[in-house]
Amino acid sequence: MADRDEILAYAAELLDLDAYPDGGPMGMQVAGAREVSRVVCGVSASLELFERAGAGGAQMVLVHHGLLWDSAPRVIDDAMRRRLKALIDPEITLAAYHLALDAHPEVGNNALLARELGVEPADRFASIGFGGPLSKPASIEEFTVRVREALGREPLVFAHGPDRIERAAIITGGAGRYVADAAREGYDLFLTGEPEEPTLHAALELGIHFVAGGHYATERIGIQALTRTLADEFSLDWEFVDLPNPV
Repeated sequence: MADRDEILAYAAELLDLDAYPDGGPMGMQVAGAREVSRVVCGVSASLELFERAGAGGAQMVLVHHGLLWDSAPRVIDDAMRRRLKALIDPEITLAAYHLALDAHPEVGNNALLARELGVEPADRFASIGFGGPLSKPASIEEFTVRVREALGREPLVFAHGPDRIERAAIITGGAGRYVADAAREGYDLFLTGEPEEPTLHAALELGIHFVAGGHYATERIGIQALTRTLADEFSLDWEFVDLPNPV
């Protein structure tokens, strides 16, 4: 068993949580049992995730996308009530780690995915992302294969960059708006989770490859790495619950 607050304090220090102001409270969002032996993690808060955590005997759930956001209605509606009940009845603590987890150089979504795709995360990009050289320059067709194999799904590709990709920038999730910044900084390719409507013409006019691998798919890696790190530090059992989302 480990103390809930010690686990949360360790995670906050590891991620430098206070350095990344976010769109909602990060760290603990719902308090549960003080003693923790089993942790479940997932990409996004949902009733199914909480029910599966409870059925599996978890005392803590870690997510990338939490329940509480500044932009969300301040009403406990039927859906929120069911989600809270699924946490409160079995005394499960919910903790969320969003931008700070994206940004971390070791357990973060952006750095981990960059390395998996053969991109050295040498430079900060847009404060939470990373960019750098490919270990071996690749064509857009070759890079697309890497993305498909890493994420297990077909990416959306706007192939408007150079014949050989030498430098790429990565911000997972919903960061299509940064494609112009990537082009201005001299990257040949920008990868994120999902595009925005202007992305196609921006990539075409700026001469950069744009790859969208899926918001969910690009953000599975960090929450698992964080949970594994905490489990090793505190001798906890842990499990990743994969609830695939086509977005």
